[in-house]
Amino acid sequence: MNDKIYIHEFIRIRGRGRAKYMQHMTANWSPIAQQERRQKCFGVFGVVGSTGRWPEVVNLWEEEGWPGLARNFAHETQHPGMQDPSLREWWKTAAEFREGGLDRILVPAPWSPTSDELVAAGTRGDFYAHELVTLEPGRAEPFLDEVRARGRAAYEALGLRLVGAFHTAMGDRSESLLLWAIPDHAHWAAFEAAEYAESELAQWRAWCRNETVGWQRILLVEAPTSTLHLGRQPAESDRRPLDEIA
Repeated sequence: MNDKIYIHEFIRIRGRGRAKYMQHMTANWSPIAQQERRQKCFGVFGVVGSTGRWPEVVNLWEEEGWPGLARNFAHETQHPGMQDPSLREWWKTAAEFREGGLDRILVPAPWSPTSDELVAAGTRGDFYAHELVTLEPGRAEPFLDEVRARGRAAYEALGLRLVGAFHTAMGDRSESLLLWAIPDHAHWAAFEAAEYAESELAQWRAWCRNETVGWQRILLVEAPTSTLHLGRQPAESDRRPLDEIA
């Protein structure tokens, strides 16, 4: 039973700063967040530019339920300027690499794995499929039930593994997000081709076209010091001077 709450972020990157930003978020920020806020790094990913906006990064943070998220917000905002004073220099450095973004709060399906469960299972991929699904109001949770009952098997038959299944909170429950680990480039090619063949995936997609309003899939690559790639939470020992990162 996954009772966590997640922060999902699309981050717009300045120029060539993506690698530095991802290092700054994982190894330079996440150990602090774990200690001060009990916030875990679910994953930090770079968008493969040919599949979505570029240069862009996707961050996913795991909170200890709604109380944990509220504690995080209080820690961050109860200061002049709505900023944790201890992170003034960290924010200053982060601003060199990013210029804004768009966040959403996610509620996991009860059967969606936590970061600890994914690490224990050894889940990781060379690529990740990030699917943002738009539905009629109130249909996000029933859609995730169908993912579990029908869609998941179609993905797993092609070698993909579920990383997360969520719906967006603080709205009309008309948006779901799915994240899948893809072993390598050959599995990704076979997965995309299967949608245009006579396959279980094509049948699932045909059902989805009748039941959803919109569907966007982008391809991601995980940061080197992100959780699944490391097989653990980022730690102080993963820190590197940013001027050493190309």
